[in-house]
Amino acid sequence: MTRAALYLRVSTKEQSTENQESVLLDWAKRRGFDVVKIYSEEESAWKAGHQRALAQLVSDSRKGRFDVVLVWALDRLSREGALRILTIIDRLKQCGVRVISYQESWTEAPGELAELLYALTAWVARMESERRSERTKAGLQRAMKEGKPVGKRGPDKKKRKKRAPKMALFSGVE
Repeated sequence: MTRAALYLRVSTKEQSTENQESVLLDWAKRRGFDVVKIYSEEESAWKAGHQRALAQLVSDSRKGRFDVVLVWALDRLSREGALRILTIIDRLKQCGVRVISYQESWTEAPGELAELLYALTAWVARMESERRSERTKAGLQRAMKEGKPVGKRGPDKKKRKKRAPKMALFSGVE
């Protein structure tokens, strides 16, 4: 039986991975996969190095704990573009682990066609994320021009540590 891991990710704590999990568990069952571990996180895919569950998944793949990783969509892995997604997939492939996407059935295509489609999908994910960011910034600028409140409402009640002044990197060196 094929051993599978699920990788679930949402961008914020206000979102839930429940929809991804239930669909992927059902999909794995229909395919006869044995789900051995679920990796789940609430973390932006723009912040490389912050996705601890993804790092653990890669580490576990080196130990041969599963044969395949099921994801809802490739953009769950990263939104940093083609190179980042291809790097993750290649790292898993080197460990003998395939990545299969529920939304992108072509991820099971053989050979170079799959590599081309991975790159294209990663590029689209990055562009979509950038456009969303641009729309948000434009909306904030419009609201500011119209005199509408932008950002936090009310006083900042969070206690913050005072920082020491930054020292010059080469202080005293001429």
